[in-house]
Amino acid sequence: MKTIGIIGGGNLGTAIATGLLKSHFAAPEQITVTKRNTETLVSLKEQGINIHSDNSKAVAENEVIILAIKPFQIKEILESIKDQLTPNHILISVVTGISLDEIKSITGNEVPIFRAMPNTAIAIQESITCISSMQSTDEQKKYVEALFSKLGKIANIDEKLMNAATVLGACGTAYAMRYIRANIQGGIEIGFDAKTASLIAAQTVKGAAELLLTTNTHPEQEIDKVTTPKGCTIAGLNEMEHQGFSSSLIKGIAASYNKIGN
Repeated sequence: MKTIGIIGGGNLGTAIATGLLKSHFAAPEQITVTKRNTETLVSLKEQGINIHSDNSKAVAENEVIILAIKPFQIKEILESIKDQLTPNHILISVVTGISLDEIKSITGNEVPIFRAMPNTAIAIQESITCISSMQSTDEQKKYVEALFSKLGKIANIDEKLMNAATVLGACGTAYAMRYIRANIQGGIEIGFDAKTASLIAAQTVKGAAELLLTTNTHPEQEIDKVTTPKGCTIAGLNEMEHQGFSSSLIKGIAASYNKIGN
């Protein structure tokens, strides 16, 4: 089993470490997390994960390096570790907006490089992670796919779609949360207390998503199953569409995409 060094102990880096540990993909002693202020990583240390602040040491001692840092840090950190990187490493960036070519321009032509775009559900091993790569072997691709499969679902995509993946998969979490919040507010208006409305709304969305993932059906097929002639479902759906429900969501996705490209 390969050892894993996670450079960056923020929310995403710690979520990846926790997920890999919980899923038994790696033992605690096979995982290292680095951060300037290691005091915030006490809970990981208590679980047996290696914690320190030396990025070069993490690269030298581990085979898989995951960059979980802020975009403005990428050049400085890559410059500081590039001499330790070898063709035997697997370098994985989960940094938003930094291309494979930008990483390659610093690390050189021999290091296998992956970009992975997870979302915040990675903390509970329910992420959708989109993956692209360059200079990698089939074996290395299978390893990275297996790693992120332990943290949710994966999709291999062309790198040119990575910004779109960020909007649909990462920003999409916020869109879904906003829908659930509105559903809760509607539930309160028709008589439920907030706690019960929240439970019903969240579980309903979870069940709807699982139906699509399990049966591979189209959303409209599942809508048809609960939409009867002159019924309450079609009345609600039509009113939402009259108010611009679908078009406003599509426009929101497009607005996010246009923003991330600027």
